[in-house]
Amino acid sequence: MRRMKRTVNTAHTAGHVAESACGAKSCPGAPETREKAERKTAVGVREIGCLLDLEREEMQDEEDPMDYCYGGYHPVQIGDTFNRRYQVLRKLGWGYFSTVWQCLDLRLSRHVAVKVLKSAAGFTQAAQDELALLRCVCGPNRKHPQSQQVVQLLDEFKLAGENGIHVCLVLELLGPDLHSWQNCFGNPGLPLLWVKQVIKQVLQGLDYLHNQCKIIHTDIKPENILLCLENQSCRQTAEGAVRTQFPGKEALNQDSAVPVSKSRGSGLMSSSMEGISVKIADLGNSCWVYKHFCDEIQTRQYRSLEVLLGLEYGPPADIWSVACMAFELVTGEAMFEPKRGKTFSLEEGDLRRISILRPWGMYEVLVEKYHCSLKEASLFSDFLLQMLDFLPERRATAAQCLSHPWLNS
Repeated sequence: MRRMKRTVNTAHTAGHVAESACGAKSCPGAPETREKAERKTAVGVREIGCLLDLEREEMQDEEDPMDYCYGGYHPVQIGDTFNRRYQVLRKLGWGYFSTVWQCLDLRLSRHVAVKVLKSAAGFTQAAQDELALLRCVCGPNRKHPQSQQVVQLLDEFKLAGENGIHVCLVLELLGPDLHSWQNCFGNPGLPLLWVKQVIKQVLQGLDYLHNQCKIIHTDIKPENILLCLENQSCRQTAEGAVRTQFPGKEALNQDSAVPVSKSRGSGLMSSSMEGISVKIADLGNSCWVYKHFCDEIQTRQYRSLEVLLGLEYGPPADIWSVACMAFELVTGEAMFEPKRGKTFSLEEGDLRRISILRPWGMYEVLVEKYHCSLKEASLFSDFLLQMLDFLPERRATAAQCLSHPWLNS
């Protein structure tokens, strides 16, 4: 695994927050004082959560057992039933804020994902903020066709346990993320046909978030773009868990004469390669256009210039991330890959640390390094550069990107 997804490490700041969440007892205080304290704690939790989420390091396999304490994670066992309705089948993942479980909805006989958040005041406030964002996405605007490109909230409830009261979000169950899918095929990137389908749907989702919901996602990257199960081959095991077949893998395996590494421009088509459907997921770090929760947003490799410089950010920050992700999906390599040195950290790595800096245009990179055709390189570089404009106000919007000829070429 190459990236860290809301994991807990041994950083001093992370340990401090964990101690505050799990070790400290609440003071009764006056309601107004308590509300202010909870909001302040929520901001601190979000800041640390953002910092931990923005690293791309080796990912821990499991959450820290020490975080199963009062104010921390809720202990879950396979077979447990949440809210007398959702039976736990298996663990889907975990993060700094929560654990996520695949459950069977006993009332509607469908599989769902249940996100169980930590119970400390700061985490509860962060959960309420995420819940407000999800309600907006799934509220009156849900009839908008582009709303289907964003993960849907199905239900919500609170769970009382030995470690406190936990906010639980019930979300539609989606498939693997783009990073896992890309790893399935190896390098270089995915076939161009798929990349264009994926990027088009991501831009549709962002157009909906930015204009209809006034939401900035703040963490667009392959791990947060999930494949939809209904368009994949899936089957239910005896234990009730759903196993999925990566779309297109079977088609490529059947045609051994077409290596995966050469399939990007081959125009290879099959029924299992058409109709790829994805959704933008994880609004845990998202914010309102008019109300931000964190100053430092986005995973480093997808972080926009204005955020790097500590300036004000808005929806254009998401567009920058989409450009970085599109480049990575096509080439199999990150557009920007910060590296640490012997005398400086990842945060301190910048152009001043590069001893020999040779300008290399996007078009030339695509042709010379990745051997794209001249026509494809011209269209793709133009598409990317409009999303990478240094000035956010001049950067292409999601709607403008959707009309670019590269997506329809």
